[in-house]
Amino acid sequence: MIKTLSIGHASYDIYVQVDEFPKENTKTRFINKIGCGGGNAANVAYMLAKWGLGSTFAGTIGNDAFGNRIQKEFESVGVDTRYIETTYDKDTTISFVIVNTQNGSRTLFNVADEYVKLKKFDFDFQPDLIIVDGHDSYASKSTIERFPKAVTICNAQRYVPEVVETAKLCQYMICSKDFAEEATNVKIDFNNTSTLVNLYDILRNKFDRQKIVVTLENHGALYQIDDQIKVSPALLVKAVDTTGAGDIFQGAFAYAISQQFSVEQAVRFSNIAAGLSTQLVGARISIPKLQDVQKIYEQKQE
Repeated sequence: MIKTLSIGHASYDIYVQVDEFPKENTKTRFINKIGCGGGNAANVAYMLAKWGLGSTFAGTIGNDAFGNRIQKEFESVGVDTRYIETTYDKDTTISFVIVNTQNGSRTLFNVADEYVKLKKFDFDFQPDLIIVDGHDSYASKSTIERFPKAVTICNAQRYVPEVVETAKLCQYMICSKDFAEEATNVKIDFNNTSTLVNLYDILRNKFDRQKIVVTLENHGALYQIDDQIKVSPALLVKAVDTTGAGDIFQGAFAYAISQQFSVEQAVRFSNIAAGLSTQLVGARISIPKLQDVQKIYEQKQE
């Protein structure tokens, strides 16, 4: 079995749905809520286990009810949780997510005392694939250096020094549109393809050793094959909640690379997974079944 190791952020997400964003200085009552584990690397670890790969997660949670729920969710799909560290003086990170039922957009509030880093990362196995999100750059760097034979992927969502440093250590960099625009000072205009080319060229100069994919939300993903810069279109669906679509794209990309897909094939496969995920509320809850992604992918290949 292919062994994967995900290092980084874990949180517990609470979702509520609204028809319009609440107005300032008003009180809104919510009867229904949806809760599940979240966090970029944690979502990827959960997804890879659910899709049948050997999956280990290394990160921190608090000694509280939310941390216990995260632990149980991981165990329910077979994630190796031996390297999760429990902190006793800091609470589990919580994210509150307001989902707009009219267009599927989400507004997220991340609440954390501080990001607690791993104290130990003496893994007792050889991972085939290492996925990092930059939340713990020291643990990520040490692990990548220790296992030079592993394929490495960085999920770059925030343009901050820790994430940039981590991304430069990896073979693949999957970055968000926001990360790419901030890193290049180029604002994407989808009616002007030269902005896409310019942005990608600047990224290549900054990250000259990485294979780069830029997720473009409902516009798909930007990547390069040989010397040609391309956009792979998103799956056309009516979005209910876009939360976690980027994480699910990255999880699907990691899975595809583990199955020897080319970058182009992996991007197409990942766009399908991300698109399907937007049809349900909740990032981890909305992870599609592997066979559903494969079915659409095969149909599109015909």
